[in-house]
Amino acid sequence: MSKASDLAYARIRSGIVGGEWGPGTPLREEELAALCGVSRTPVREALRRLEAEYLVRRPGGARSYVADWSADDVADMFDLRAILEGHAAARAATRIPADALRELEALNDEIGAATGAADADRFLAANRRFHALVLEAARSPRLSRMLGSLVEQPVVQRTARRYDREAFARSHAEHAALIEAFRAQDAQWAQSMMTGHIRRAFHAFAAANGGGSRNDL
Repeated sequence: MSKASDLAYARIRSGIVGGEWGPGTPLREEELAALCGVSRTPVREALRRLEAEYLVRRPGGARSYVADWSADDVADMFDLRAILEGHAAARAATRIPADALRELEALNDEIGAATGAADADRFLAANRRFHALVLEAARSPRLSRMLGSLVEQPVVQRTARRYDREAFARSHAEHAALIEAFRAQDAQWAQSMMTGHIRRAFHAFAAANGGGSRNDL
């Protein structure tokens, strides 16, 4: 891949994952080329990569759109996240350095502050960094690649923006329990806490979107 294609890929992916463009938004090559400061060829290459990651869809091979996901797609994402992030937490429990543990505590304090204000943007920023730091502590490039290919962030955003204070508080408490498991260096405890945290997030998403199963989100 060319440097221009990598640049376009990073910028477009950031726009999708960060919520700049919502599901169903058309992605016009000429506009993206101007935005990224490249020609249309690198943009086409970037869109093909994003299509392979299920972030972009091209119905009938025509114009590209930001992907929307079916109920089964979303449930599958959460299933995979629960497995992979649970394993990451188990690895991190016996590998996390003291400075990273302190950073997790500071981030959860920030999540607590966001909870008090019911501030979804502040919550999302701290939550994203919290989970990224756990993954870093797992010290597994393979896990990082696998989790990086999931499209969870737009789903997390859609969920968090419908949270009430009680839901924010539950997330804050679950993070605190996970930190306790890390402090104890208990891999099984950490794995079960992370797995439960992701499963609870799935049900929060389902409830926020009017359903409770794969078939009625």
